[in-house]
Amino acid sequence: MGGHSHWAGIKHKKAITDAKRGKVWTKIIKEITIAARAGGGKVDENPRLRKAVEDSKAANMPADNVKRAIMRGTGQETGVIYEEITYEAYGPGGIAIIINVTTDNKNRAASEIRKILDTRGGNMGSTGSVGWMFEQKGYLAVKKTDAKEDELMSLVLEIGAEDFRSPADSDVYEVITSPQDFDSVKAKLDEKKVPLASGEVTMLPKNTVDIGEDKAETVLKLMDELEDHEDVQKVFSNFNIPDSVMAKLEK
Repeated sequence: MGGHSHWAGIKHKKAITDAKRGKVWTKIIKEITIAARAGGGKVDENPRLRKAVEDSKAANMPADNVKRAIMRGTGQETGVIYEEITYEAYGPGGIAIIINVTTDNKNRAASEIRKILDTRGGNMGSTGSVGWMFEQKGYLAVKKTDAKEDELMSLVLEIGAEDFRSPADSDVYEVITSPQDFDSVKAKLDEKKVPLASGEVTMLPKNTVDIGEDKAETVLKLMDELEDHEDVQKVFSNFNIPDSVMAKLEK
């Protein structure tokens, strides 16, 4: 879990610059299109689409862009055909990486992602090589300043969460659910007016790999380059960078 919370914390601190906003919008449009194609264009009946539309609002995307993406997904409007691919890979220090891609050209995507991995000391793995190291879970984060630990723990376990964590090295409480219970737990927290720092169905590592000062910067650069690729939707990894190492990198 450490790798997820450390890396999530780092990412949450990054502001979306104007230069990156266009790329963020492109990724969200792809996700909306795929979600609508897979589960229909009605937001209330399609959890994946609902999450993508929420992301579009958070990124200040115009409603027209969202509407057109949904229509392309349902076939009401013509457009590029995207396909989803999952790559499994290894990074510096033997870390495991799962890369979710949505692309209209899988040969180009594979070539470019392999190049990023090679440049940063990683390599592509075969299907199934690292997937077993992760499990799909709902993940909700609540800032420690926004809730009392005992009260929140009692509440989330009562409403169907699997686990509650309070990492000493993090400024958030972590609520873990099954993928199926994520929406209902999130909705009940909203009803109770518990402010969420973040929430998503994600891939959590079963165990983490500690990364020392010698490889930490390379690992973070690799993650940044993968996430920055226009075809990459999500990247999951099992690395953990201790606070003492992160403090040195941030100087």
